[in-house]
Amino acid sequence: MNRKGILRGLVILVILIVDIGLDQLSKIYVRKHFNFYEVLYPFKSEHFQLVRTENTGAFLSLGDSLGNPWRFILLTLLPAGVLLFGLLYVLLKNNLNKLNALGIVLVLAGGFGNLYDRWVYHSVTDFMFIKFSWAQTGVFNVADMSIMAGVGILLVQSFLKDRQIKNQKQAGNGEKVEV
Repeated sequence: MNRKGILRGLVILVILIVDIGLDQLSKIYVRKHFNFYEVLYPFKSEHFQLVRTENTGAFLSLGDSLGNPWRFILLTLLPAGVLLFGLLYVLLKNNLNKLNALGIVLVLAGGFGNLYDRWVYHSVTDFMFIKFSWAQTGVFNVADMSIMAGVGILLVQSFLKDRQIKNQKQAGNGEKVEV
C-alpha cells in the first residue's frame, strides 16, 4: 500500500474514532447526570428537549419486543457484520471520492456507537428530542445525528452525480448546458 493509501486509511480511522468518542462521551454524561424520562429544556425552549431514555430496540424502538436469540441476531450480530463489511469497503475502495467516503464513515461511526451501547449496556442511550406543533422527532443521540449526516452527504452526492451525468449527456447531444 502506498503512502497516500495509508494516510487515507488513517484519516478514515481518526474520523471514525473521534465520532464514536464524541457519541460515547455524550452518553456517559447523560447516564451519569440525567434521571430516566426527566425532561430538560437547555435553551429555554420547548422545541428542543433533553430526556434520557434507553432504547432496547432499533430505530424508533423497532424490534424491542423480540426475544432472544432473534433480538441478538437481528439487533447485534447482523449489524456488526454489516458495519465490519462497510468499514472494510471504505478502507479498501481507493476510488471513492472524499465526500462519499466521509458519508460512509459517518454512518459507520454512528452504527458502531449504537452497537457498542447495545453490546455493553443491552440498550442504546437516547437523550435529544425536537418538537414543533407540526412535527417531532423520536428521541435520538449523537450517533443517530452522525448516521443522518452521513446519509445526507451520500444523498447529496448521488443527486450531484446524477445531475452531472445528465449534463454530460446533454452536452454530448450538442445542447447548451447550464451549470
